[in-house]
Amino acid sequence: MDAHWRAYHRATRSATYGFLAALPLVLGYEVLISVVNLTRPFAPVRLGAEAWLKWLLPAPMGLGLVVLVVVLGLVGAAVFYLERGRRIPLRARYFGLLVGESALYAFVVAVLVSSVVTALFAGFAPLAAAQAPRSGGLLAQLALSIGAGVYEELLFRVLLVGGLAFAFRRVLARKRWAYLAAAVLGALLFSAAHYTGLYGDVLAAPSFVFRFLFGLALNALFLLRGFAVAAWTHALYDVMILTGLLG
Repeated sequence: MDAHWRAYHRATRSATYGFLAALPLVLGYEVLISVVNLTRPFAPVRLGAEAWLKWLLPAPMGLGLVVLVVVLGLVGAAVFYLERGRRIPLRARYFGLLVGESALYAFVVAVLVSSVVTALFAGFAPLAAAQAPRSGGLLAQLALSIGAGVYEELLFRVLLVGGLAFAFRRVLARKRWAYLAAAVLGALLFSAAHYTGLYGDVLAAPSFVFRFLFGLALNALFLLRGFAVAAWTHALYDVMILTGLLG
């Protein structure tokens, strides 16, 4: 890998790029879901992971957009302050490369994981079955697909896997074993979360294994390539499923 690619990988793994790359996903989701909910004021559509994350915020949820803007501002300020000494280059082409890299990962991961699950469970259609039923029409499904990329990655990758990796580093001698343990346990919890709550799916071995393997792949991307790539990979995967690009 030459110096240019090393610089690209080092920069895009940073929290700065993670924050900036997440902004269009957050804003896209919020705009689309607000438009969708204009027509259903008594039964609004929202992402489960988003609700869990906002439940953690010590702020009244009724403020909605105000809370979101304040939180984004505070997170952005904290990220830039913590990484102020790293002199991370902000280049437009890096963002383009990041989206292209994520699209490639979304396609490759979907094909590989689907092939493994199909081989394990003959006759099962993993791509279709692992896509949870979602409320509303096409616009609502598009909003939820984009939102899953950022909110589920924040919850399951940054908070869960990041927290597990931090904890395991305290008890395991080698960094690689701590990351492996965090990735596997995080993938199990990520898959199990889809079967909990009032609107959870019916537990089935094929879809559970598919989500476990998909979560494991996202965990590896997060640990090796950072939040930005993991979030865009997840979002683009969901959009590819929704639009039929993955069959």
